[in-house]
Amino acid sequence: MTASNDIKLAPKNFERDQDFAKAMYGDAKTGGFTATLSKDRKAHEAAVDGYFRHWERDHATQTQEDQKSRLSDYSELTKHYYNLVTDFYEYGWGSSFHFSRYYKGEAFRQATARHEHYLAYKMNLKENMEVLDVGCGIGGPAREITRFTGANITGVNNNDYQIMRGNNWAKANKLDHKLKLVKGDFMQLDFADNSFDAVYAIEATVHAPVLETVYAEIYRVLKPGGTFGVYEWVMTEKFDENNEFHKEIVYGIEIGDGIPKMYGVDVAVNALKKVGFEIQIQEDLADKGDEIPWYYPLAGDWRYVQTLGDLFTFCRTSKVGRWMTTNATGLLEAVGVAPKGSRKVTEALEQAAVHLVNGGREGIFTPMMLFVCRKPENASA
Repeated sequence: MTASNDIKLAPKNFERDQDFAKAMYGDAKTGGFTATLSKDRKAHEAAVDGYFRHWERDHATQTQEDQKSRLSDYSELTKHYYNLVTDFYEYGWGSSFHFSRYYKGEAFRQATARHEHYLAYKMNLKENMEVLDVGCGIGGPAREITRFTGANITGVNNNDYQIMRGNNWAKANKLDHKLKLVKGDFMQLDFADNSFDAVYAIEATVHAPVLETVYAEIYRVLKPGGTFGVYEWVMTEKFDENNEFHKEIVYGIEIGDGIPKMYGVDVAVNALKKVGFEIQIQEDLADKGDEIPWYYPLAGDWRYVQTLGDLFTFCRTSKVGRWMTTNATGLLEAVGVAPKGSRKVTEALEQAAVHLVNGGREGIFTPMMLFVCRKPENASA
């Protein structure tokens, strides 16, 4: 799974993006399933068309031109994806859009917070450090980490709706003096060299068409001696490019999660080293022999239910829960309550869940390859 470096950076059309988000969502004060039903119909249909035009074939019939198109259109692809799925994520998963390790008897939200705390601990984040969250979503991890460490966090994101949602949440939680979300493309960050004491990314840089470029930008804005921590989505050494089932899993993860191209762990390691990072920790947290796997909320296996408190979350994200959501959304679309294309989006998410679980069971995919890296003290940007 080799990297491609011949990708042109996306033009910055921030005003147009903001206008589109406002047309689609209004003031973004309402999220979750309710917001799904209240989207502007024409804007939603434009987002559906803009996203799914990249996925017109299956894994066996896709062409190199299809792959190149997704890589070149990385920015629009990612924006459209999160315009379509953010409300589903917030409804079914909460405000932290990532996987976690789980311990027996541990509630879903507790595990989510612990996963975020673990990253902050390994990075040695401290009070009043200036920290950048790359690909911050709606700011769930940033809110948790700033509470946990006292750090000042700037979140960067290329999706205006998520930025509005995140800033609304920060204000509602009285954290807006410590946390702000801003618009940006992580392939071309709008920050000066050596701006931040630390940078982290949680399952976000997988949306980059070229890992080397996004890592180089992170390296540039990080102060010498600073730390970069990331939970990276990668294919493991067990992935076999000649295995049709493995290739089907990769494609299913890509289409269902808005990823231009999945890369192997070797690509990530080489990219980090090439831009100048010193890798201090490399650890696959999905391969720790846990009794409860990271993919349990998607597996539809009642044996993995932990506490009564997270039973509702499990019901929404299990096979039965996803089936009910898909068909309810399809019914609402058929009677004109939900926007056109809503069922197509939920079906893509359903298939993504199937392939994520299969990837985890096969051991060929991990959403939590932890890298903690250091920019040398004598480094230049």
